[in-house]
Amino acid sequence: LTGKEALTHFPSLGPPGGSAPGKGHMKQCELLQLSRKQKRLCRREPGLAETLRDAIRLGILECQFQFRSERWNCSLEGRPSLLKRGFKETAFLYAVSSAALTHSLARACSAGRMERCTCDDSPGLENRKAWQWGVCGDNLKYSTKFLKKFLGQKRIGKDLRAKVDIHNTNVGIKAVKNGLKTTCKCHGVSGSCAVRTCWKQLSPFHEIGRLLKLRYDDAVKVFSTSNDAVGHSELAGPHRHGHSPKHPALPRPTDLVYVEDSPSFCRPSKYSLGTAGRTCSREGNCDSMCCGRGYNTQSRLVTFSCHCQVQWCCYVECQQCMQEEVVYSCKQ
Repeated sequence: LTGKEALTHFPSLGPPGGSAPGKGHMKQCELLQLSRKQKRLCRREPGLAETLRDAIRLGILECQFQFRSERWNCSLEGRPSLLKRGFKETAFLYAVSSAALTHSLARACSAGRMERCTCDDSPGLENRKAWQWGVCGDNLKYSTKFLKKFLGQKRIGKDLRAKVDIHNTNVGIKAVKNGLKTTCKCHGVSGSCAVRTCWKQLSPFHEIGRLLKLRYDDAVKVFSTSNDAVGHSELAGPHRHGHSPKHPALPRPTDLVYVEDSPSFCRPSKYSLGTAGRTCSREGNCDSMCCGRGYNTQSRLVTFSCHCQVQWCCYVECQQCMQEEVVYSCKQ
């Protein structure tokens, strides 16, 4: 999340849930892998350390969900080495991390877990009234403003990798912005909408993760080129239809970008544990995931609840059934 270090393993994040204000908050900030400036900001913002921890967890779990059927499954092993390179996978990590932090900060504001921000400033909706009706909007405006200050993004001269990382970070922030919707609640008599209160609400993070995975699938390989018109270098990608061959196409603000081709992730390396032993779908991804090594087939009995009935009053009574399940796993 810092743009410099690997995402922290869960055990070092400190105990879940909030802690006492004051020294407890300071201690949480010290447990996170942050730069000196970020720790200073963290100490000034009660509630931020817990929000950062939530964001790290949210980003990791979503990444692992989106890549559960891929050769690289977003495991924590190999993450530090991966973040030093310019692969497509690195691009996704930057995007999903910034998206998770943006999303978590906005939600923390609306939930009252941050001292320096509250609900969004929707026109005509005062905070007191918002709390009264339970329609406190997610404060994306504060979230994005604070995040840019927290990450300390600056224009980097000719450093291609720094430009790529900043671009992918902004792709994650934009993905959250694109999911901002207006939700309304009716207060009229008998459910009529004679009186209506509206507020801003973020999409579920699964939707943002799915969007970023699509962007990963269509990621653009880029290089650095000089732009004489503006006097600095910028990212450029392959030629698109309708563009002059003399002028390389610029990646779109919503494109994930990378600078080097990814390894196969088939065998153990400093980037991943490989795919040996990974479960797969015989009709779906076994051939790809197992990298041509083949797969093992194993049968096992699985117990599950069945023939459930509601009994008076008031519980559900189920029987225990068993069925045979076939599991496929990649060979060594």
